[in-house]
Amino acid sequence: MNTATYTVEGMTCGHCVSSVKEEVGEVAGVGGVEVDLATGLLTVTGDGPVDRARVAAAVETAGYRLAEGS
Repeated sequence: MNTATYTVEGMTCGHCVSSVKEEVGEVAGVGGVEVDLATGLLTVTGDGPVDRARVAAAVETAGYRLAEGS
């Protein structure tokens, strides 16, 4: 099981968290998604490596963005 952690910018409420979880959960290879509103941390797990660019695109589809360097 691979785990990657990113920081999401722009989330302000529970709906934001739900949107990010839904979009990232649809990325190929993603097995689990956890989002912490207070810290902005997004933790993605999968059986193999998950493409950061696909995660970033999913976060952007939800209306947010990954922090630089995360």
